Amino acid sequence: MSTVSAPSAPPAPPDVVAAALADLYPDAHCELDFTTPLQLLVATVLSAQTTDVRVNQVTPALFTAFPSARDLAAADPERMEEMLRPLGFFRAKTRSLIGLGAALQADHDGEVPADLAALVALPGVGRKTANVVLGNAFGVPGITVDTHVGRLARRFGWTSSTDPVRVERELGELFPPADWVMLCHRLIFHGRRVCTARRPVCSECPLARVCPASLV
Repeated sequence: MSTVSAPSAPPAPPDVVAAALADLYPDAHCELDFTTPLQLLVATVLSAQTTDVRVNQVTPALFTAFPSARDLAAADPERMEEMLRPLGFFRAKTRSLIGLGAALQADHDGEVPADLAALVALPGVGRKTANVVLGNAFGVPGITVDTHVGRLARRFGWTSSTDPVRVERELGELFPPADWVMLCHRLIFHGRRVCTARRPVCSECPLARVCPASLV
């Protein structure tokens, strides 16, 4: 079980943080561009170890070339690799998308399932990706523990763990399911804009007065 040293000050009150983030980022949203569950699933798989901005630059042509699970499964690897090259790890990501398309076609008639267990059974899909798809494509409550959500949860003193599954569970105990999706969007927005990994801008953060990481 992975843990990190928790701040010594009391944890930030979850309700105070949630209210402040809602005021700061009322329009927070998934920053991957998509119009269908399949597009979101593909974009989320591609977002590993790269930025949403870069994924959004690649996916319009990719979605046009491979609009269905059947098309992904039948893709020419060299053609797809060339399209994914700007993202890095393009060979591995090509294999993931072709395998994903084949699994969707074989097991789900080409449709993306709105079920956590079914999603994580797909090649290349973990809980983080599954929760992104469930929350943003299907409106199913889920907590997406990416690097930003995990980092802020530790800085706020809500967890001491670096294990995403444990962080997901502990955040789920602090907030009602109806708030999970938007909470994650707002934490991600704050993590990208203010509470960054290397240089958090505590002097400009309205949550500094309650954040244990800014008080120690």
